[in-house]
Formats: sequence, C-alpha cells, structure tokens
Amino acid sequence: MTQEEIIAFVAGLGDDVLVLRPAAGGGTPPISWGDTFFYVSPDGTVPARRQPFATIVTKDYPGDASSRLDRPGVFRLNIAVGRDEARRHAGHDSAGVDPAAADTVFVHPVYGGVGWLAVVDPGPRTASVVRELLVAAHRRDQGRGPRRVTTGPAAGGPG
Repeated sequence: MTQEEIIAFVAGLGDDVLVLRPAAGGGTPPISWGDTFFYVSPDGTVPARRQPFATIVTKDYPGDASSRLDRPGVFRLNIAVGRDEARRHAGHDSAGVDPAAADTVFVHPVYGGVGWLAVVDPGPRTASVVRELLVAAHRRDQGRGPRRVTTGPAAGGPG
C-alpha cells in the first residue's frame, strides 16, 4: 500500500474524516511536514486536545527512531485501535518483532501502551488487516463524543 492509497481509503471512510497534511507555510510545526494525520471531525476543523485516530509518518521523531524511517521512501502507518484490539492483533507487546521490518503489524514502539499499532510500509501481507484496523479506529473515534476545535492549524499525535 502506498501512502496515497492509505489516504484515499481513510478519506473514503466518511464525511467526518479530516485528513491533515502539514506542509511549510501552513503554521504547523516543521517536524510534522510531510506526515499525514487522520481525525474524526464532522465540522472539518482539527479537534483540540484530541489525538488523531491514525497517522502516517515519514521520518524518525525524537525518542522514536526504532523503525528507522530515515531510510529513503520508508513510512510507518500508526493506528489507534485501543488496548483490547491492539492485544488481539499483536499480543501484549511486540517482543521479538523488528520495528523496522516492513509489512508487519506490531505494537507501536512508543504509544503501544495506550493502544496504538504500527506497520512500516504496509504491503500484501498486511493490507487487509490494515484496512480493518483503520475502519475500527475510525469507528472507535466516532464514539468518543463531541470535539472541541482549535483556533489555528495544528498537527500532532503519535509519530
């Protein structure tokens, strides 16, 4: 799966999906440029004090370099599925799983404890489960109640 295929799939989950693609000149933090953040937002604004339900990151973030996203063309899809769903797909942790391995679902190296899963360069082995997880994360976030909006551009969430 390419980043564009993932973005198109998630955008197609409903009219309440906000796809945020930070770039230079948009008022977002430079570290977020080139990444993609997915929110449930019926009014199309970035929810304040809310994490996205999924992210695509294209670079290592401070404290999170284990997936080695500094390699050319490599990205990681991160999905907030909740602790129970994360355990169902990846167990309690991803001991023995290389967080830089492509096309493997694993517990997010930083945010796994709060129910995030990750996949570096999703491919044929993980494509169908990635779609299922994205649908589940979207539905889960829809049930979290009303959103408060920010007063300006923002980007954030698990890198």
